[in-house]
Amino acid sequence: MADSAEVPSLQCLVEGAAFVEVLPDELDLNRYIAAVEDPTAGAIATFLGVTRDNFHGKRVVQLQYEAYVPMARKVMLDICEQAGRRWDIKRIALAHKTGDCGVGHTSVIVAVSSAHRAPALEACHWVIDELKATVPIWKKEVYEGGEVWKENAESRIAAGAAR
Repeated sequence: MADSAEVPSLQCLVEGAAFVEVLPDELDLNRYIAAVEDPTAGAIATFLGVTRDNFHGKRVVQLQYEAYVPMARKVMLDICEQAGRRWDIKRIALAHKTGDCGVGHTSVIVAVSSAHRAPALEACHWVIDELKATVPIWKKEVYEGGEVWKENAESRIAAGAAR
């Protein structure tokens, strides 16, 4: 993985009503809410994945994420397109951080707009589950006194491709 200084601060893919980013920068919820705002939308549902300070009794210091960025963006866009076919949504934005993510910091954001709340909420829930199951992004949990690469319990990525 390249250093943050070598990676452009904005790596986005905009296609129709989908906005997807995988980047080393801090994620700002307002950016993604703005990306899904639509005058015909009466609802915007969001999900933020935030680093917690513990896991199974271990003190977490930070998470570190690596991604195969071109493939991650492609799979994320595919997820957006699938959500658009399954629910009557207006716009969708997905973002995942790479690099270090300290306790209390956001590593992933999903934002979905729709005319009514049910499609936005259902799509948001499905999208985060699909992202965790299929997007080639790997997480290392750094604890006090150790670290371990983790595979999401939901992961459907082939065992040979996962770290």
